[in-house]
Amino acid sequence: MLEHAKDRLHELQGHMQTVGLDIALLTDESTIAYYAGFWGYLSVEFGRPTFLIVPADGDPTVVTPLMESEMVSAMTWIPDVRTWEDSGHNRWENVLAGIFGTLPPRLGVEKKVLPGLVRNWLESASDSVEITDASPLISNMRTVKSPFEIEIMKQAGRVAAAMMSAAQESLAEGVPEYEAALAVINAGTRAAAEFLTAKGWEQFVSPMIHNLQIMQSGMDTSMVHRRASVKKLQAGDPVYFCFCNMAQFKQYKLGFDRMFNISHVSTQAADVQQAAIDAQQAALGAVRPGVAAEAVAEAANEVYRDRGYSPSYRTGRSIGMAYLETPELKSGDRTILQAGMTFAVDGGISVDGQYGGRIGDSIVVTAEGFEYLTEYPREVVVIRS
Repeated sequence: MLEHAKDRLHELQGHMQTVGLDIALLTDESTIAYYAGFWGYLSVEFGRPTFLIVPADGDPTVVTPLMESEMVSAMTWIPDVRTWEDSGHNRWENVLAGIFGTLPPRLGVEKKVLPGLVRNWLESASDSVEITDASPLISNMRTVKSPFEIEIMKQAGRVAAAMMSAAQESLAEGVPEYEAALAVINAGTRAAAEFLTAKGWEQFVSPMIHNLQIMQSGMDTSMVHRRASVKKLQAGDPVYFCFCNMAQFKQYKLGFDRMFNISHVSTQAADVQQAAIDAQQAALGAVRPGVAAEAVAEAANEVYRDRGYSPSYRTGRSIGMAYLETPELKSGDRTILQAGMTFAVDGGISVDGQYGGRIGDSIVVTAEGFEYLTEYPREVVVIRS
């Protein structure tokens, strides 16, 4: 992993030289993981930023809170790790000022994800610095995944399949939603652990599946992002699982959604679910190199319109170390698909206050079309007692 991160950073430096960018100041967790090989668990949400400073020519520097520095130093390939403290002369602002001296003429940042407290410091530190958005350089590098990355994402897919299998096996009349969510966490954690060792860099990779489970049942399946509750499943309930915030491994994050039905399924619920499946499959049928991203979305939208539903806002999104990368499978995105791009491709319908129909898979674009990263049946499923 670390050699790949090192190679990526050197490639980034070459792109920076091409566009005349002096230094990049990177703060996004997924970007730092991509280039430096480490991530933290308490970040800027607590007012505690971590920085990766990348000069166009020369060695990079990591700046991290003192309490995180031991783990960071053990995880990253970068030798120069500086620390800051919450109070006194060694606050992060002073550490950055000591590193930079005078800010360079052209400083690159990821503008959309730059924390406000860092932006404020940059604006107060210099009147002459030109703050440039480095996001396009980084996004272009992350759009097409390497074979090494795709293999990790396939492992994440196998973890996700174990999670979904446990979810399905947990379902029955009278079972509370949270019990199914617990089964997902346990199965995913055990599956992830099978891919890990307690040696080298991997010893810092936690197998634990976490985050609040997106799950709903019955009429609540029209509420796309409701979380598992104490509600007990009833006969006739459709049940929806979304693992988009949970199906991840070694920082690579997938999209993966399925629905099940308890004991029996109504004609209306089955129709909605089948329409979502058909829309997803139509979109996947359009996936291949040379096709525009928006054409994939349009293939799904044709199914929605034919079935009497509104077109979807988005049929898919690029996936990788961030939950949302570029491009997106939606109207207006004319990016041409290439082999090695990875997407979460969804079919989704909500009938407010009634039912929802959803399915989602992660895929990689191949020279011939696509390959699934997530494998699980794609059909209307009834759980019989």
